[in-house]
Amino acid sequence: MAHDLLTALGLALLIFGLFVFFTAVLGLYRFDYVLNRMHAAAVGDALGIFCILAGLMLLHGWSLSAAKTLLILVFLWLTSPVASHLIAEMEVTTIPNLHAECKEETR
Repeated sequence: MAHDLLTALGLALLIFGLFVFFTAVLGLYRFDYVLNRMHAAAVGDALGIFCILAGLMLLHGWSLSAAKTLLILVFLWLTSPVASHLIAEMEVTTIPNLHAECKEETR
């Protein structure tokens, strides 16, 4: 009974993770400006990676491969947002006329 519940939850997380990735790809095609595209890709990447790897861990059960998958999940969750932020920061600093490209929020 518990094994069937874990399998169903793992498959649901896998399907939801694929849905998040496909929505992020749709956001890449729908948005016009590069920073909007970057945001859609970064958010979809972080949530999609979590759902898919958590689903794989539930499907495998606790084993050495699940521990390795957990380490991969932690590594990707630490590096993916940082890389996205650095790429977006480089984009902002290299555009000479940023005001014409997008609206900036004043703080």
